[in-house]
Amino acid sequence: MNTELFIARRVAGAGQQSFSRLIIRIAVAAVAVSIAVMIVASSLISGFQKEISSKVFGFWGHIHISDSEINAAFLELSPIERQQPFYPYLDTVRRVPYIRERSILGLTSQSRSYTHGGIRHIQVFALKPGIIKSKNEMEGIILKGIGTDFDWAFLEQYLVEGTRINVSDTLSSSDIIISRQTADRLRVGLGDRFIVHFVQKGEQLKRRFTVQGIYKTGLEEYDKVFALADIRQVQQLLGWREEQVGGFEVFLDDIRDLTPIADYIYYEQLPNDLYAETIREKLPEIFEWLELQDINEVVILTMMLIVALINMITALLILILERTNMIGTLKALGASNWSIRKIFLYYAAYIILWGLAWGNLIGLGICLLQKHFRFIKLDETNYYLSEAPVDIQWLTVAALNIGTLVITLAFLVIPSYLVSRISPVKAIRFQ
Repeated sequence: MNTELFIARRVAGAGQQSFSRLIIRIAVAAVAVSIAVMIVASSLISGFQKEISSKVFGFWGHIHISDSEINAAFLELSPIERQQPFYPYLDTVRRVPYIRERSILGLTSQSRSYTHGGIRHIQVFALKPGIIKSKNEMEGIILKGIGTDFDWAFLEQYLVEGTRINVSDTLSSSDIIISRQTADRLRVGLGDRFIVHFVQKGEQLKRRFTVQGIYKTGLEEYDKVFALADIRQVQQLLGWREEQVGGFEVFLDDIRDLTPIADYIYYEQLPNDLYAETIREKLPEIFEWLELQDINEVVILTMMLIVALINMITALLILILERTNMIGTLKALGASNWSIRKIFLYYAAYIILWGLAWGNLIGLGICLLQKHFRFIKLDETNYYLSEAPVDIQWLTVAALNIGTLVITLAFLVIPSYLVSRISPVKAIRFQ
């Protein structure tokens, strides 16, 4: 029988009818608020990063294959041939073996591993900047040419009006999909026509397009400048042959495989004149901004943990002082200091567990309510999202609970030394 645990349970039960009741409730509330804030903050930040990343990857793909002239500007890609040994069969690649490096305490070890998934899709693209001129306004735009292999799964969920472009193998389409932002500024709608002016080799070229669809992703940097059209329109403007494209966009099954699959494509699949680059490397500013959110998460978790620690240390000291008579009696009966300290540590664990239970109920409840009812709104101009996204990572929730319990109890060992300073004779007389 665990004597210390038995006494701690009796003390906890008796404490419900003494002065310590208020102290226990305050301590439970502090732990509950701390773990609830941790869970909500972690889920919101994770959801935010996941949602923004999925929009960027959905718009551009995970990996770009282009000409090996890597110093060229994003809009100045040299044409490459569509007919490549890896196209279109690359989307049949599944799990890829790679060498995984791990660093522990400065020591690096290598082991053979496999990616979580493979390559889901590959498609061609080409880009050409121009200027839109309607009856009322002028607006800069970047035309993204797409082919028959374009995956509409991502964009269709953001089409607010109209339908996809009908890209066929025979005739070139004059339809175009523009963003809601561009449509509002140009004051055009579905079925309206406008002229786009392009400059190629010092000459001005014009193309007339008809608005087939209007999209809105919330990513202002893309929405305000990008439009989708038939890739043959872009090829004609650039003076390319029909078998020449700007590059290939590769989509993966799992974002965690970004680096190993990019290396696999570059070293195992591409000829010497082509280069594979992840979209993180191509557009680093967005992902650096997203990674800054990790700092916010660490700050919030640290502050909440400190709040829980301070409250628990204060509560434990008060509980020890309130039980001075009991401590003196136990010492007089031959109990060791460590045995008595264990009683109060069990007592503290009881309080923490109650706090964790309530905190999980509150934190997960808020996350689930937000996930289903989306009552927390955001300014889409600043955050690229109209609603706060939630991504509950259950392993993270478990780690937060276990970490809070272990770290708090570890810190409570220090104030529990107060037990050893209590004299049995004085303690028994203490009122």
